[in-house]
Amino acid sequence: MSLSEAEVQSARGAWEKIYVDAEDNGTTVLVRMFTEHPDTKSYFTHFKGMDSAEEMKQSEQVRGHGKKVFSAINDMVQHLDNPEAFLGIVTPLGKKHATQLKIDPKNFRIICDIILQLMEEKFGGDCKASFENVTNEICTHLNNIYKEEGW
Repeated sequence: MSLSEAEVQSARGAWEKIYVDAEDNGTTVLVRMFTEHPDTKSYFTHFKGMDSAEEMKQSEQVRGHGKKVFSAINDMVQHLDNPEAFLGIVTPLGKKHATQLKIDPKNFRIICDIILQLMEEKFGGDCKASFENVTNEICTHLNNIYKEEGW
């Protein structure tokens, strides 16, 4: 991992701000993804019937998955200074999404970009800038795992 200790601390500080409200912010990220990139909903059979953003925001399934996404990222953020532990989290996640769920890897970049957008809206450009390297690391590692799995 190519983050300095100062970058790790800055990224953790930025992440803590948005993770405090993981369920609502995770839901916001998923609802934006589903509304701005409707094709992404095709991977979630139990979300397909939900057409309005309001309906998705109220869905326990969407809220639960949003929190799950944020919890996975939180685990990664907690291990940014330990590459072995970080890979121990990101590798099985990538393999599962590549082989079992067959999720297009471009969706990780979409989610990360929406998280950055939300950070900037809520906490300003410095917060977004502090976390951008983390999203790049996550997406790079996930893309590498997908390549290893034959994507």
